[in-house]
Amino acid sequence: MPIMPNPVRARLAKGGLALGFGVHNLRGSAVGMIAAASGFDWLFIDMEHGAMSVDDATRISIAALTQGVTPIVRVCKDALFEGTRCLDNGAMGVVVPHVDTAAEAAAVVQAYRFPPTGMRSWGGPPFAYGLGAVAPAEAQAELNREILVACMIETPEAVANAAAIAAVPGVDVLLIGTSDLTATMGIAGQVGHPDVRRAYEAVGAACAQHGKVLGMGGVYDEKVAPEYIRLGARFILGGSDHAFVMAGAGARASFLRGLE
Repeated sequence: MPIMPNPVRARLAKGGLALGFGVHNLRGSAVGMIAAASGFDWLFIDMEHGAMSVDDATRISIAALTQGVTPIVRVCKDALFEGTRCLDNGAMGVVVPHVDTAAEAAAVVQAYRFPPTGMRSWGGPPFAYGLGAVAPAEAQAELNREILVACMIETPEAVANAAAIAAVPGVDVLLIGTSDLTATMGIAGQVGHPDVRRAYEAVGAACAQHGKVLGMGGVYDEKVAPEYIRLGARFILGGSDHAFVMAGAGARASFLRGLE
């Protein structure tokens, strides 16, 4: 049985932007459909800051497999096992925050790639194949190619080690968590600060050197975001569900109040 398509990998392979829809508060089978209908390519199912269980995340992921978006989960750095459960049950990618060294990146790869690249355990036919019977060796090799693994760069130490992290086989994306990066740099919230730009330049150069993709999170304004995209960021977190709902609801309420 063929593997279900991974739209975000296809877009990245063509050099395009892959736009992520943050899932913090929404639940249910319609989440992926809402994101796809809104023009997004992947779901950022947040198990680090969102109140999201593995059950919540996998229900959203399984539905998203047939909705034209790639379900990707963010797990806590010290809970990598939750990511493997999500990958067995619908997710097609994992984001791990606070990866500061090549050794930590290698541990991520060990968790999420099948042998010989990593040590992920085989739990039987995954949802990526519609639970159909598959040959384990071929399926594991295919999943190693299709599953997206992103390491978040969120400290000056991680920026300094970006080339070593990008050199780790099995890492696909170095995603800059700009909010935490500015906090650890002592310039919290200043996403357009020259030091942040230099960090994007450094991480972008590391990605280009090792054939990896630069990602951008925490930058949502229309002035700074284009600048970092010009520097090479293509795996883009576009915002979160509650912010989208509040923006639309606020605009509608403002319009209706104006009719009083």
